[in-house]
Amino acid sequence: RCGVTHSALTSTCLLLPHYLMPSLETLVAFFGVSVLLGLSPGPDNVFVLIQSAQRGWRLGLAVVLGLCLGIVVHTLAVALGLAAVFAASEVAFSVLKWCGAAYLVYLAIGAWRAPVSVNDSALADAAASKASASGAELLKMVGRGFVMNLTNPKVLIFFLAFLPQFANPALGPVAPQIFVFGAVFILSTFLVFGSIAIFSGVFGNLLLRSEKAQWWLNKLTAIVFVGLALRL
Repeated sequence: RCGVTHSALTSTCLLLPHYLMPSLETLVAFFGVSVLLGLSPGPDNVFVLIQSAQRGWRLGLAVVLGLCLGIVVHTLAVALGLAAVFAASEVAFSVLKWCGAAYLVYLAIGAWRAPVSVNDSALADAAASKASASGAELLKMVGRGFVMNLTNPKVLIFFLAFLPQFANPALGPVAPQIFVFGAVFILSTFLVFGSIAIFSGVFGNLLLRSEKAQWWLNKLTAIVFVGLALRL
């Protein structure tokens, strides 16, 4: 039975017929698994960690928002059956992989060439930039996170294999249940990745005072991006 509560996990009950709603126990279990998956090392949380350290927690949260928007698309694809069709097409799968890898290489080149500076004016400018990120910068980072997530076909295949495991056909159509699980997964992702962004963004302020640390972080960022591209 699905009752009306103040919990974020069960608020979706207000939007769906009760017979389509997974049980609270199932939602809690799914949320726990999703949090563990978010904490496990992977391309997305590494991406959030490094971007937040370099650009501040506000822009880091913008990246997290972009990643969550990408998850929305993957959830829709799985719920509507598009993921199965796409996964069956070797050409489409390969094209998406190459596009994602090319984008990561592009980001790696930008990180490798990024300048470093620790003079007082640079510190002030960087601090001001982190404190008041413009709307254009925020949208740019949202787009970067969105493209990062959307061009990773492994996320699509993962969702295709992961989400249906928690759906129960006995409750009715599976698609609405997939939407619910997708929403819970997005909530867990935002909480976990958002925490990483805030922690890394605050810690990243220390990098402003060390030119050597900035140089090494830029090189590490480039290497991580190239490594993700090769893995993809």
